[in-house]
Amino acid sequence: MSGNGIFVTFEGIDGSGKSTQAHSLADRIARNGQDVVLTREPGGSPGAEAIRRLLVEGDPDRWSPETEILLFTAARRDHLERTIEPALAARKVVISDRFADSTRVYQGVARADLRPVVDLLHEAMIGREPDLTFVVDMDPEAALSRGLARNSGEDRFEEFGLEFQQKLRQGFLDLAKQFPERCHVINGSHSVEDVAADVFAVFEARRR
Repeated sequence: MSGNGIFVTFEGIDGSGKSTQAHSLADRIARNGQDVVLTREPGGSPGAEAIRRLLVEGDPDRWSPETEILLFTAARRDHLERTIEPALAARKVVISDRFADSTRVYQGVARADLRPVVDLLHEAMIGREPDLTFVVDMDPEAALSRGLARNSGEDRFEEFGLEFQQKLRQGFLDLAKQFPERCHVINGSHSVEDVAADVFAVFEARRR
């Protein structure tokens, strides 16, 4: 774990239930009396939230993959400076709904073959990895239906369709194999309660 706090991230395809699980873990940690910060990407700080609207709303072809990488990196840098690093320095648990792994998979694999560019920018401008990452995995077709049903107005990436979601799923599974020391794949097709129990068990085991 980090020298100060604990940095946990949740990753997965759109509609996988990762946001629900991030909230659930944060609630359980807080009930146990530990300080926790629940945040998200893109977003998590005022500047990053402004960039979020540019990224998740509008036409799917609004930005090129290259431009998306720059926007995500700018939002992540502000998020890191203003939210993540201060909370970790205060010995809090930081739980983020998405972080750099999403850019590695979305823009580095599924949108375009730009992983080297993503890694270069991450090393230069971010330079931090989570202590623990949960990859919530589930069937892309079911997840896509769930995501579109939310009708949140932030469905730009869902509108790329099922094939895109299938590429994302494989990208996240491949990423978990690349970083086995911090990534844990969680079956998101189970009940919300069972998934939450699986997540908390891994968190507790890793914290010991």
